[in-house]
Amino acid sequence: MSPRISFEFFPPQSLDASFRLWQTVNTLSALSPEFVSVTYGAGGTTRDLTHDAVKIIGRQYGLNVAAHLTCVDATRAETLAIAERYAKAGVREIVALRGDPPKGQGSFTRHPDGFADSCELVAALAETGKFHIRVGAYPDPHPEAQSGTSDVDWLKRKIDAGAHSAITQFFFEAETFFRFRDACAAAGIDATIIPGILPIENWGGTAKFAARCGAQIPAWLVDAFETAERDGRSDLLATAICTELCTDLIEGGVEDLHFYTLNKPNLTRDVVHALGIAPDVTLEKVA
Repeated sequence: MSPRISFEFFPPQSLDASFRLWQTVNTLSALSPEFVSVTYGAGGTTRDLTHDAVKIIGRQYGLNVAAHLTCVDATRAETLAIAERYAKAGVREIVALRGDPPKGQGSFTRHPDGFADSCELVAALAETGKFHIRVGAYPDPHPEAQSGTSDVDWLKRKIDAGAHSAITQFFFEAETFFRFRDACAAAGIDATIIPGILPIENWGGTAKFAARCGAQIPAWLVDAFETAERDGRSDLLATAICTELCTDLIEGGVEDLHFYTLNKPNLTRDVVHALGIAPDVTLEKVA
């Protein structure tokens, strides 16, 4: 049985980026995702762009859009006002996150009148009763994790606060997800945990990104890409590795996969095709 799939996009900040986003949405919308999410920039820097992208994707493509919402650099009232704008635009899902600090700021600092963390944000959103709330989860230790159980403990707090499901940070081996899933189950978490999948479009960039967010890179993966880059076969390797990871997850009981597209559709599309999910040509639109 094919998994349910979903995709993450980010809002454009230039004309070229805008074309790339709409090409990506146009290509992947035909794969009938369960939902798509649209991110904030670090520090909430793309707040208005995110809102515009969410509205257009929902209206033009008929997709179920989950809007990212963070605690960064905003009061409680301002954050909840943004959520209300989403609700009035027909958005019924929010990905509630603490958020990354603004550029140049080393760590998250709570706004004096803002939410202290994602748990407080989730609780406030849950109180409105207007949204399906998704949150982040970390199979590999979060860079700020205080102990080996911190990431499970935080996820349980977010679920207890009212979150309905979680999407994980990306990882490179299925066993990483399975260990985390088992630890969550042992802690009494019964909400759906969706593995986040990052197709490797650029190995150098992916390795730097992984180092920043705490995703552990296995030695065999480094060796594989070093060899593939020498042979000019990086794209083939990336497709094969991502497809194998998804297959292992599905065989381990996973029913949902969330792809971080980086607004580049082709590798994600190829992996989804390899998993047996074909596009519905009647859904293809011209952006």
